[in-house]
Amino acid sequence: MKALGPVDQLFLFLERRQQPMHVAGLQLFSYPEDAGPKYVSELAAQMRDYCCPVAPFNQRLVSRFGQPMWTEDKQFDIDAHFRHEALPKPGRIRELLALVSAEHSNLLDRERPLWEAHLIEGIRGRRFAMYTKIHHSLVDGISAMRLGMRALSPDPDVRDLAPVWATPPRKRRPGMPSNPVAAVSGLAQLTAGLSKQVATVPALAREVYKVSQKAKNDPDYVSIFQAPQCMLNERITGSRRFAAQSYSMARIKKIGSAFGCTLNDIVLAICGSALRDYLISQNALPNQPLIAMVPVSLRQDDSAEGNQIATILANLGTHIADPANRLRVIKASVEEAKCRYRQMSPAEILNFTALMLAPTGINLLTGMAPKLQAFNVIISNVPGPKEPLYWNGAKLEGMYPVSIALDRIALNITLTSYVDQLEFGLIGCRRTLPSMQRLLDYLENGIHELEVAAGIR
Repeated sequence: MKALGPVDQLFLFLERRQQPMHVAGLQLFSYPEDAGPKYVSELAAQMRDYCCPVAPFNQRLVSRFGQPMWTEDKQFDIDAHFRHEALPKPGRIRELLALVSAEHSNLLDRERPLWEAHLIEGIRGRRFAMYTKIHHSLVDGISAMRLGMRALSPDPDVRDLAPVWATPPRKRRPGMPSNPVAAVSGLAQLTAGLSKQVATVPALAREVYKVSQKAKNDPDYVSIFQAPQCMLNERITGSRRFAAQSYSMARIKKIGSAFGCTLNDIVLAICGSALRDYLISQNALPNQPLIAMVPVSLRQDDSAEGNQIATILANLGTHIADPANRLRVIKASVEEAKCRYRQMSPAEILNFTALMLAPTGINLLTGMAPKLQAFNVIISNVPGPKEPLYWNGAKLEGMYPVSIALDRIALNITLTSYVDQLEFGLIGCRRTLPSMQRLLDYLENGIHELEVAAGIR
């Protein structure tokens, strides 16, 4: 048996009916050319034969002296975890997203290993999908999105690949963000390993004083008290809506080149535009700009060692109508945060980030100060594979992260790159954010208006 760490325990503690704490990935495949009429049914039968999962898929929760522990499930039942389903006609992507929305709303059974995999057929265009969800206490958010990739191959001729739950894990790539609720995990990490944290106190105190002074004079600085009250930050229910879309990487890179901005800057500008349009449609746009919590890489070289990821607060410029001016505000706020972190050690960055997000973390845990929030929305961009991948000859056409909506943080936008596409996955509370799927149209509008502003169209 293995005891859960403090962060993993927090994800169990945070879970309640209106706040499921699992993450997931949706993979869309096209049939191999030689696939017969019973291809998916035969595939389901083959997958069901893999009834001896590897870690962490074979671990279930037990309690010893009040301490949650992981132990191997000796009575594992594959039928409790693997489902073969078919979409209702006409089998559009709309029906697929509706199915994922419903499944992502359901809590996992804590009497069993905390994961499910759904093989979904009946999708137009000779396609099928895999939706796999796993509890955040078992894996972090980015790892969960990548779990579904580890069973894939770049070779379309490879066959007899095991499903993800029977594929041995690969080593985690360094430098990747750990999870989509860094406010909580950062608070736990700040209190863990206190002897190591003490050494950073002098530098941390100096930095806190510097930013408190800087906030008074620097318009690009984003403070932890700047996020306005917004409909994105109301109480949530357990019902989820999932929206997903692929966008051309070339279009977004072309905009970045025209403005001299990074890909992440352009992504934030597109999201800021979409959120502005959505809130205007709901008559709910605040006068002050929305603030996004964004994991960013601080790596300045080609080294692979160490975790060089920080969480920053980015001004989305939603109070600005002009897309070019909005982009300038976003770029300036991101660059200000990056410059600050370049002057700090990795340990100081970790503690500074955790300290800045501690009010939000405390509010998530206790709910005592609902108006005290450091950010309005989570936006996370994760680099993905640059070459096409296959699963037993079926080509992976798209991969969409399905993350977590939190109480008073009702929207999470996570995206990843795949070959020449950017894959957006939006998860939100169905009741708090009505007609949330319109954000996909607003994202396209955001790309188009930046192209117009850059003179590309």
